[in-house]
Amino acid sequence: LGNTTGEPYSVQTNVYVNGVGNREQRLNLWFDPSKDFHTYSIFWNQRQVVFLVDETPIRVHTNLEHKGIPFPKDQAMGVYSSIWNADDWATQGGRVKTDWSHAPFVATYKDFEINACECPTPVTSIDNAKKCSSSEDKKFWWDEPMLSELTLHQSHQLIWVRANHMVYDYCADTARFPVIPAECVRHHH
Repeated sequence: LGNTTGEPYSVQTNVYVNGVGNREQRLNLWFDPSKDFHTYSIFWNQRQVVFLVDETPIRVHTNLEHKGIPFPKDQAMGVYSSIWNADDWATQGGRVKTDWSHAPFVATYKDFEINACECPTPVTSIDNAKKCSSSEDKKFWWDEPMLSELTLHQSHQLIWVRANHMVYDYCADTARFPVIPAECVRHHH
C-alpha cells in the first residue's frame, strides 16, 4: 500500500477461511519496494500459514482447529497481489488520497514460482486434503515435521517485525472487534 511521499510503504495481509476474511494485518516495510525487486512468499501447510518478505516472516496464522477456530485447509489457495486503490481507508486512515496525475501506476513481477500440490476442480475438499498431505507412499517437503513451526531465528525475526513495523492488527482493533477474535487470544496472528 502506498503512502505520502517520504513515508514508508506498507504491505497488508489477510487470511480468508470459507470466504470470510477480516483478519488483516498491515506493516511498514523496512525498505523502499520501488527501488528493487524483493521476494514475497507464502508458506502454507496443514499447521500454519506464514507470510514472508525476503525470507523474513512477517505473519504467522496457526492452525487452531482443535480449539474450534476455522483454518484454510479445505479449499484451493488463491493469492492476489496488485496495485489497489485503498485510499478510502489505507493511507493514514483515508486522509491521504491517490494523486491520479501520476498515473499510470505499474507493478512489475518477475520469477513467479509456485511449488505446491495442484488441486484440480471439481474435487471435494476431502480428496484435496488426502492428495496434498504426506503419506507412507509420498512425502511432500511442506509436511515435514521441522516445518510445523518457525525456527528460533525466524521467531526472533517475527518479533522484531511486529515490534518495529506493525501498524495495524485486527487482533488489537477493539472498535471493529469489541470481543477479541478467538484466534487472537494468547496467539500472534
